[in-house]
Amino acid sequence: MRTSPGSAAAAGVLRNRYKKSAVAADVPSLLTIAGSDSGGCAGVQADLKTFAAFGLHGVNVITAVTAQNTRDVLSIHRVPVKQVEQQLLAVFADFDIAAVKIGMLGSAATIGAVASFLRKRCRAPIVLDPVLISSSGSRLLPARALGVLREELLPLAEMLTPNEPEAAALLGRSLTTPEELRKAACDLLGLGAKSILLKGGHHDGDPVCDYLVDATGTHTFRHVRLPILARGTGCVLSAAIAAGLAQGRTRVAAVRAAERYLQTALRGAYRAGKSALRALPARADDK
Repeated sequence: MRTSPGSAAAAGVLRNRYKKSAVAADVPSLLTIAGSDSGGCAGVQADLKTFAAFGLHGVNVITAVTAQNTRDVLSIHRVPVKQVEQQLLAVFADFDIAAVKIGMLGSAATIGAVASFLRKRCRAPIVLDPVLISSSGSRLLPARALGVLREELLPLAEMLTPNEPEAAALLGRSLTTPEELRKAACDLLGLGAKSILLKGGHHDGDPVCDYLVDATGTHTFRHVRLPILARGTGCVLSAAIAAGLAQGRTRVAAVRAAERYLQTALRGAYRAGKSALRALPARADDK
């Protein structure tokens, strides 16, 4: 079964934080540029819930409309590039964007258009989650678009957050050991992003190790592997990192807070879809 790592309290955070104010408060705005998940577990839907949980206002540019549930992606409608550009113009004309999270882009043309716009108009930190394949195994970005992603978008990113298969695709080689993962994170840094968070969840073993690499060195984040299958975890993590950067946290502090948030959300995950949910442990401590 696939579950949704949403926070039960997310919907009320903004209301509770600002309801006593006689004047509308200024709430930082975060932008997600990603696909829509009709199952509500990943993509734009997961990003907006995460932004709200951090007390921030979420705005969105939808790049693709997917027909999917917790089991499979049935179809993908890629939004025309001109409409993507119009969404970007509308958002930047009316909101002060504190950070940008990028997820599924869907095509080389969309990647090029988004990169061109952000290069000219955006001064906020950009967190790039290179969404290539869905949790159910469907390809979400054509292989031929990888080169455009590397050349156009990676150099704009404050942080790139690939999992192991995405890192392997970007580097063009397989990654099988923890040492290969650490080296891959360093090699990915050479592609232009200011920092890399390489996620190790696809590898067996406990604890799970994620590697943050930037010009200052390597930081390892360890957390207990939870016996649960969940969709949208990469979306939630990258959105939470963007939220931390928007709030003025350093890269390390933003990743630490995002990892903690994701682990808490996973422990409180609810059943989504009709498959059976495997039991969670009563408690698992982060390290």
